[in-house]
Amino acid sequence: MSTVSISSSCVSVNGTVNFFHDHAMVVLVLIISMVGYGAVSLMTNTYKSRFTLEGQQIETIWTIAPALVLVVLALPSLRLLYLLDEVNACNLTIKSVGHQWYWSYEYSDFLNIEFDSYMVPTSDLNDGDFRLLEVDNRAVVPVGSDVRVLVTSADVIHSWTVPSLGVKADAVPGRLNQLSFYVKYPGVFYGQCSEICGANHSFMPIVIEAVDVEDFMNWVNSLVAA
Repeated sequence: MSTVSISSSCVSVNGTVNFFHDHAMVVLVLIISMVGYGAVSLMTNTYKSRFTLEGQQIETIWTIAPALVLVVLALPSLRLLYLLDEVNACNLTIKSVGHQWYWSYEYSDFLNIEFDSYMVPTSDLNDGDFRLLEVDNRAVVPVGSDVRVLVTSADVIHSWTVPSLGVKADAVPGRLNQLSFYVKYPGVFYGQCSEICGANHSFMPIVIEAVDVEDFMNWVNSLVAA
């Protein structure tokens, strides 16, 4: 996975994010090219005239052009801002509570399923596991469903962040923040607390496992039976 470009994602809205990223990059390259060309031309041009004191036409152009560029960038940016904050009618609601230093999850749609999720120590990792990212209990979600996550904290401020799902929300004591995502294909997606919350801030990862609906219901039934 590249660490230079924008992070890849499995959610549909991220296609719009990538398009805006490319759109802004094209505008940025054009501006840098024009400014660079003008600067080089000015430094290498030996022509001087003491009678050339002003150029109202070009001054008008370089005043209006940046304003138009800002409009071109602002309109899709505002649309994307509302798309990212929009929470659709969800098929599943999960409550995530941050603690020092682990996460707990509540599936209130299924007889109040609750469990804690701790980081797996390095000494207990299996082959292929990611160091500082694996947990003992993963949060499981169904593929092809709108999932809402209610985020809060039991002690200090944390941040529930999963880059591959394009979501991030602060976990604030006494407050419920919400986010939503729609996973398009099965997989395991890793995240970490993104708010410094104490000595073990680096050791409270987040793992979301997306599975088929049938496998998800089997997982739910296994927890209910336990």
